[in-house]
Amino acid sequence: MDRRSGSIHPLPRDWTRYVAIGDSFTEGMSDLDPQRPGSYVGWADRLSSLLAPHVEEFSYANLAVRGRKLADVAGPQLEAALALQPELVSIVGGGNDILRPKADVDALAAQLEAAVARIRATGADVLMATPTDPAGAPIIGRTRGRAATYVAHLWSIAQRHDCYVLNLWGCDFLHDWRMWAEDRLHLTPEGHRRIALAAYSALGHDPADAQWQVPLPPQAPAGALATARETAAWAKEYGAPWVQRRLQGRSSGDHLSAKRPALTRVDPPGPPRT
Repeated sequence: MDRRSGSIHPLPRDWTRYVAIGDSFTEGMSDLDPQRPGSYVGWADRLSSLLAPHVEEFSYANLAVRGRKLADVAGPQLEAALALQPELVSIVGGGNDILRPKADVDALAAQLEAAVARIRATGADVLMATPTDPAGAPIIGRTRGRAATYVAHLWSIAQRHDCYVLNLWGCDFLHDWRMWAEDRLHLTPEGHRRIALAAYSALGHDPADAQWQVPLPPQAPAGALATARETAAWAKEYGAPWVQRRLQGRSSGDHLSAKRPALTRVDPPGPPRT
């Protein structure tokens, strides 16, 4: 039985064309790509490499751009994605909207559901992702109530349209700040690697790394003075510029385009080097 959004483990499928749409999370910040300076890898790229070995020819596009709000993800990005005739679409958006104090979460959910319905009408499968739990995070921790409401909407949408769900809210390892980059908004390479495995599992597959959900070993807590200095440094380098961009109506993704706008073949990883 294929209950993608229920409690029964979903049955895996073999897709040949996967398109990812979204914001900075799906673009892959801050998982730097050593092969392409200035670009990122990220969980969606890593997921494509996990899915590729299941079929003879697998292709993948990533249309996500940092800073984009749901109107763009469910608008121009969705149009471009559908033009590629995908068999699987991951759509993750709304996080940048929820950060706005006057965000209408119910309206965002309706917009997301309309996009999901369009994708499903083509016969393609959909992978959605819940927001992470922002408890304890600077600034965005204040949005926890709105994020939780969005999570509830998302699960309902998934049930109505038979979608797969990547439950980031339930990923306990994300409560460890070592999974997050210095800006405290984007994941480290290890964070993205684990999320790719979580997505792979959400699609019904069994990751070879059985320990991906296990938290990192504990570390000694930082002293109050060191914590205060780190917070002050973060606020100056990342927090204040982020707030200023929001007040000015600017985005870090202004004038940027998708890193992988066309479907390109993804070859399975080669044998390990000896």
